[in-house]
Amino acid sequence: QVQFVESGGGLVHAGGSLRLSCVASGFTFSSRVMSWYRQAPGKEREVVAVISSAGTTTNYADSVKGRFTISRDNAKNTVYLQMNSLKSEDTAVYYCAGGFGNWGKGTQVTVSS
Repeated sequence: QVQFVESGGGLVHAGGSLRLSCVASGFTFSSRVMSWYRQAPGKEREVVAVISSAGTTTNYADSVKGRFTISRDNAKNTVYLQMNSLKSEDTAVYYCAGGFGNWGKGTQVTVSS
């Protein structure tokens, strides 16, 4: 079945960086648009970044544009999110998604100010 396993979260000071990874399985990864979402406490889940199946096109939420970079390695069924210049408002649980409607456990990112 479709599965996503996110990793790479942690506690970081404002201005720091983290690199998230998501390993996908159960489908043809190289044919799917992939996304990163996040959900902060008390807020709805929101899309952060999207990458095309070949990795040639990316889109970002305005709140992370210029700070976050989404990428993928189709040979490893993995999508990444490089997060730089982190802010306290980036604190959230981060999830990857392939448009199937199911979710992994996510990875917690906490940015201290």
